[in-house]
Amino acid sequence: MGMLVDGVWVTDAAYARKSDGQFVRRPSTFRDWITPDGSAGPGQRAGFRAEAGRYHLYISHACPWAHRTRIVRRVKRLEDMIGLSVVQSFMGEDGWVFGDEPGATRDTLNGADKLSDIYLLADPEFTGRVTVPVLWDIQEKTIVSNESSEIIRMFNSAFDEIGADRSIDLYPQDLRADIDAINASVYETVNNGVYRAGFATSQQAYDDAVQALFATLERIERRLATRRFLLGDTITEADWRLFTTLVRFDPVYHGHFKCNLRALRDYGNLWPYLRDLYQVPGISETVNMAHIKAHYYASHLRVNPTGIVPAGPILDLDAPHGRDRLSQRPAAVTRRPASPDRAR
Repeated sequence: MGMLVDGVWVTDAAYARKSDGQFVRRPSTFRDWITPDGSAGPGQRAGFRAEAGRYHLYISHACPWAHRTRIVRRVKRLEDMIGLSVVQSFMGEDGWVFGDEPGATRDTLNGADKLSDIYLLADPEFTGRVTVPVLWDIQEKTIVSNESSEIIRMFNSAFDEIGADRSIDLYPQDLRADIDAINASVYETVNNGVYRAGFATSQQAYDDAVQALFATLERIERRLATRRFLLGDTITEADWRLFTTLVRFDPVYHGHFKCNLRALRDYGNLWPYLRDLYQVPGISETVNMAHIKAHYYASHLRVNPTGIVPAGPILDLDAPHGRDRLSQRPAAVTRRPASPDRAR
């Protein structure tokens, strides 16, 4: 896996690991903030004003971290304010690249061939991993953020005064403590937990990751027995952060990352919950399973040396979910038809 070192692409950079074989995720680098008035967010070195047409989102359909930003862009009705470019599914020696694969785009905004070119436009001497998502400022010609958890917070509120869907609040004030607590547990053991299992290089590291992953899935399974969504009748940021891992679970993580104590479709609550979220208007269009499977199985040759992409499993995510029986009122979801994505 490659990375940039002092502005130069190095192809033999390995995943960061501890001496005991545990996979370690490097932190994101660009951490600035978009706010309604352009003031810097808490702990940020610079602020960027929320303006229609000023920002552009670079994503991969395969990446769960990027996927969550596309979902929030969709449910907050930001497609006409924030452009979108999509890299190809395969990540080889050059990292993420643009091209003509179905579902991918060229970078008509900056004319880049590789995502690393975007990082170098922002910082010609950049050192670090070249990851998606990337939130680009067209006006300042720089990266605002490549941290997905913060990008979705910006999308949730920063654009409300200039046309975003204010009826949707994925991080309501009265639920923030609960959302933060769920996010912390889910990130460590589920979102990142599948990677800790899949990229482990020792039996103990793998065993620890898998046990923690399935312990958390069991807790969520019990929680969903009495709640339609993680925090009741309202879909929050916590649901979408979990969704992007769950929708990849049976097609990828169960086999490719050896997270196979159970398949997601073996769970009586988690499996219908996934289908419930998938069937929210506009969400199914954000899921590109061809890109997801092609990326993981063909790109991770240390895990899958043959690069063969499996044909299955066959999953019917449109099957009735029956989760509405748990609601006291209709789920708080966007009802207006989604506008098509705009790639600049």
